[in-house]
Amino acid sequence: MLKSETSFVVRYAETDQMGIVHHSNYPIWFEAGRTDFIKTMGMTYSQMEAQGILLPLIELKCSFKSAARYEDEVVIVTSIKQFTYTRIVFYYEVYRKGSGTLLAMGETSHAWTTRELKPVNLKKHSPEIYQLLYMAYEQSQ
Repeated sequence: MLKSETSFVVRYAETDQMGIVHHSNYPIWFEAGRTDFIKTMGMTYSQMEAQGILLPLIELKCSFKSAARYEDEVVIVTSIKQFTYTRIVFYYEVYRKGSGTLLAMGETSHAWTTRELKPVNLKKHSPEIYQLLYMAYEQSQ
């Protein structure tokens, strides 16, 4: 199963008055995981954008299971949950490194568009990008 793992240490600025990671940081962490996942396929986000393909967010879900705290080492595990010609859904699990405690899980849904934000059929518009993602999706199942 194709997955990427993105590790980092929680920064003080990411925590709230209670000393736990503020919920607004998880979408940023998901983006870091998604960017790393695309790299594991052999292409960067900027290369995809240079070919005229954008991936705007259309839905975000996150479920919190346990608190992350300042200086925790966390790992974002990213995979593809769904993939079509017009959309892609990434799935994320956030763990505390070492203990393996599940901190959160979520998903983001994205549409394939042009720079003008017009929806496209990825297979027709950019068959090479479609093929890379399709192979990654097949390996994620």
